[in-house]
Amino acid sequence: MKRTRPTLALLAAVAVLTVGCGSRAGDEAAAPAAESCVDTTGDTVKVGAINSLSGGLAVSETVIRDAITLAVEQVNAGGGVLGKQLTLIGEDGASEPTIFAEKAQNLVQSDCVAAVFGGYTSASRKAMLPVFEDNNALLYYGQQYEGLESSPNIFYTGATTNQQIIPALDYLKEQGVKSLYLVGSDYVFPRTSNAIVKAYAQANGIEIKGEDYTPLGSTDFSTIVNKIRTADADAIFNVVVGDSLNAFFREYRSAGLTAEEMPVMSMCVGEEEVRSIGAPTLVGQLSSWNYYQTLDSPANTPFVEDFKARFGTDRVTSDPMESAYAAVLLWKATVEKANSFVVPDIQEAAGGVTVDVPEGTMTLDGENHHVTKTARIGRVADDGLIYQVWQSPAPIEPDPYLKDYPWAAGITG
Repeated sequence: MKRTRPTLALLAAVAVLTVGCGSRAGDEAAAPAAESCVDTTGDTVKVGAINSLSGGLAVSETVIRDAITLAVEQVNAGGGVLGKQLTLIGEDGASEPTIFAEKAQNLVQSDCVAAVFGGYTSASRKAMLPVFEDNNALLYYGQQYEGLESSPNIFYTGATTNQQIIPALDYLKEQGVKSLYLVGSDYVFPRTSNAIVKAYAQANGIEIKGEDYTPLGSTDFSTIVNKIRTADADAIFNVVVGDSLNAFFREYRSAGLTAEEMPVMSMCVGEEEVRSIGAPTLVGQLSSWNYYQTLDSPANTPFVEDFKARFGTDRVTSDPMESAYAAVLLWKATVEKANSFVVPDIQEAAGGVTVDVPEGTMTLDGENHHVTKTARIGRVADDGLIYQVWQSPAPIEPDPYLKDYPWAAGITG
């Protein structure tokens, strides 16, 4: 059966039950946060990473762990944080939200880490959120997502909706696209993203020719692609993730669909996915991100060189990797501004913290804990890399609740 919204809500509820009965931030009569067990008295401080190293999302998340590892190693080589070296403790979320919640609890309550970097799907983030709020701990979530959320205990370094999805739609509209077919994996991010797409389409005269979802890890797209082919939309808006991407694009190609006649605008296809699927299958297809390996920026050249030197010259970098890497640097900068590893001190110091990372300059909003991002549209080339074809004129301020978009009123996550 497809994983529906009620099922996801149940998963999140299960995650809450596994970490106790504390109220969420903002609830009336909120319970006191658990006392921190973080030890900063020695020469080292523990930090955590939680990514799927197994299961259907491992193809996308294992490389993110590598980027976090590189960032921690570089921080240590540069003298650490407030003079203390970092010890990285890694956990495997195994592509299951409830396991992410369980492992996050281990990192916070047993390993006593000062911060956790990771999470991938919105389902995993929502399952972990109560762990961090109940324990007044910090999660640095480095992935693009559907917005409509903020928490004092999460810092979001990936794009929110107005920094990825809306720029992608604006670009398609500028290219003359009048109709779309929506396809995605069946969980929070794709469904909420497509609710936003449909609201945008209604306000901008774009016809939605169809909408389909498939369970995470699904490899059968024959029916969906046949519906896409017969619908004859101008373009496909794609929020399929993980292993399923390979099956989707294989079926798309087998059906005789092409980037010239019906391009795919993907929210989750980066350089690592191109490498996994194969460049010949994806040449000409579009992706919406904030970073590409080919980006010409002062911080990107050494980042790519250092990553390849550490993990192999044949490796590639991608947006999810870069934003996870940036999360470590943002945490370091905020701790140093606060001159403290204590969570309330970090939260108070957060506003205006700025770091120069491979994608460019990133500035933290102290109210919603999101960062500025430059939106970029890229096209896959036959060398397997993605090259920018458009970017926003300036970094975009985060608007996770789409307050500046009247057509988005009433959309909920």
